[in-house]
Amino acid sequence: MVIYKFGGASVRSAGSIENAARIVSSCNEDLIVVVSAFGKTTNALEDILDGWFRQDDKRFRMLDDCRAYHTDILNELFGGSKVPVYNEVLSIFEELLNKIRSTHSGNFDYEYDQFVSAGEKLSTKIVSSYFNSINVANRWVDSASWLITNETYREASVKWEQSGDEARKRFADDSCRIFVTQGFTGGTKNGHATTLGREGSDYTAAILANLLEASKVIVWKDVPGILTADPKLFSGYEMLPELSYKDAIELSFFGAKVIHPKTVKPLQNKNIPLYVKSFENPDVPGTVIHETKGPGLIKPVYIIKKDQLLVSLMPKDHSFVVEGALSEIFASFFRNRIKVNLIQNSAVNISLCIDNPGSLVFELMEQLKPDFRVLYNDRLDLVTVRYYNDEAVERMTRGRSILLEQRTRNTIRFVLK
Repeated sequence: MVIYKFGGASVRSAGSIENAARIVSSCNEDLIVVVSAFGKTTNALEDILDGWFRQDDKRFRMLDDCRAYHTDILNELFGGSKVPVYNEVLSIFEELLNKIRSTHSGNFDYEYDQFVSAGEKLSTKIVSSYFNSINVANRWVDSASWLITNETYREASVKWEQSGDEARKRFADDSCRIFVTQGFTGGTKNGHATTLGREGSDYTAAILANLLEASKVIVWKDVPGILTADPKLFSGYEMLPELSYKDAIELSFFGAKVIHPKTVKPLQNKNIPLYVKSFENPDVPGTVIHETKGPGLIKPVYIIKKDQLLVSLMPKDHSFVVEGALSEIFASFFRNRIKVNLIQNSAVNISLCIDNPGSLVFELMEQLKPDFRVLYNDRLDLVTVRYYNDEAVERMTRGRSILLEQRTRNTIRFVLK
């Protein structure tokens, strides 16, 4: 069994779906195809959901735009013929419309998963139907039927044993060689939709590979492989032909966008290689992530996380920042679901670099003010250089103010103004 994963960029149009079909049809092995929502559909559904909670009438127009985008793709793929998938797609949009006309439960995370998970259902229904229409015979399998999770909405944890039992049932049909299923989404034992966290489709592919002991996973991207820097931000980048599992985990943790941070570990546990390849040039070898021998990656790799906040906390009673204070601080960040990208502390203060989640972080700072003096800097960059050298450090810090620096043997990190 081989697992293919197609992200939103690789299925953003009728032409890209036709290209995905060519890639799938050239595979001679049993195959599960994991598909993300088309293009920027997840963003669009998030905006509609936000409009629903704010009772913004623009939500109806935004939903109409999303429906039109999907029906345009249907028309291009099927030449205007009203194949059965049209009714399935329209039915999903009708459910979404009825939802945003109604009164929500007040539980944003729960409603998020029920609403936004529709993006992957739409994309996989269309992709599966199109594949069948061109004789790439496949079966659609609802991810909620095999990926069983807990009820931590928007960041669900996998119930591995139950998911394994269900996956082996759903994907064990000898009469079918190709299956299509959703990325990013799962379901509880009570039938409620859940999601695995933003960009979680890579993780879905890794979960499937682990559960079914697949021979490999190929993630199809709009880049030729894993690069030493984001081509949108840097020139002179190089492609890495291979990475160790350890380096891939480190890079994803630091913010490299090519692979979801949770993806690598399920593959490492079963020693399953992960390939990152270009959907535009599928014959290019790409990057393989596997167990390497020897030094492996030794050239600098640059990662930038933009729009960061550096929050500094000092106890008002001038006490030390010790276990009790640290426990209180991290519990507050956890309750507010704010992820910390970098931590540095001294005896009397602690600084935390975080993504800017808007009003949430300012609400958190207000919660901390009774016990801590709170300072912050915004509009910062968190820069990480893995396998740094003097030239790489100079390149990243020239002309910038360094607010915080951390250095280990292989990695250097800066918070820059």
